[in-house]
Amino acid sequence: QVLDGAGLDVDFQLLSPKGETLVFDERKSDGVHTVETEDGDYMFCFDNTFSTISEKVIFFELILDNMGEDGQDQEDWKKYVTGTDLLDMKLEDILESINSVKARLSKSVQIQTLLRAFEARDRNIQESNFDRVNFWSLVNLGVMVTVSAVQVYMLKSLFEDKSKSRT
Repeated sequence: QVLDGAGLDVDFQLLSPKGETLVFDERKSDGVHTVETEDGDYMFCFDNTFSTISEKVIFFELILDNMGEDGQDQEDWKKYVTGTDLLDMKLEDILESINSVKARLSKSVQIQTLLRAFEARDRNIQESNFDRVNFWSLVNLGVMVTVSAVQVYMLKSLFEDKSKSRT
């Protein structure tokens, strides 16, 4: 997501370890992409060459799901359990609840981070608008003072005695 900069847009490209283009977005302000991965190094690029005059501030988040989960860690706790099937069921229910809470907390953190990025972008837009309003207000004030000074001068000149008497 582009937070600040002219146009709020940027080019984005994601390349696989084999060098294939997986995602290519031109002049987008935000985007969400989900990609099935394989082993290797991925390359992603944010390109602003079309707008070399203005710099951009961007926010991006890389979320890796199921990283390192072979199922082994999930089943390790079972070797420590000795008891009846009822006990196993209770422990499985507890583990399921804990994993559900963990997943929901992780999702909440991701959503809050995204909302912070939206807030930062909106704040930058508001500050830019504030500066623009202040500038044009000062220009307007300057024009009004100039016009009032010219009007006072013109009014005074109407009542001046222009005839010079020669004696």
